[in-house]
Amino acid sequence: MTRRSPQAKKALSYARDARNCYGQSDKGSRKAIARNKRANVRSDRRREQVVLVQARPDDIDSELKRKRLPSKRWRKLADAPLADVVAGKLRRRAAAGIIDEEQAEAKIARMPRVSRRTPWK
Repeated sequence: MTRRSPQAKKALSYARDARNCYGQSDKGSRKAIARNKRANVRSDRRREQVVLVQARPDDIDSELKRKRLPSKRWRKLADAPLADVVAGKLRRRAAAGIIDEEQAEAKIARMPRVSRRTPWK
């Protein structure tokens, strides 16, 4: 294994490190993911139960096939790369007037860039 320079390490950090962009703390999003999965499955079961209750006993299978609604899907969002998070923060600060827009774009242009390809693909 070859030794990396500090600049190469920084570039890899910007490309590979990720930040939670779910809008909550890491513990809160971990609990919310399980809650959202449970809520979706529960609503799917409830919708099928309503169809079963409204159907006559002799045509339950046909009613389920005919009135089957697509199941609601909730999907997790991947964490954002650190470079995108830092660039977004700089742009937000520029829009709020905290820093100049030219200054923000200059900092974003100086950020080290590496291919965004994940190491396992």
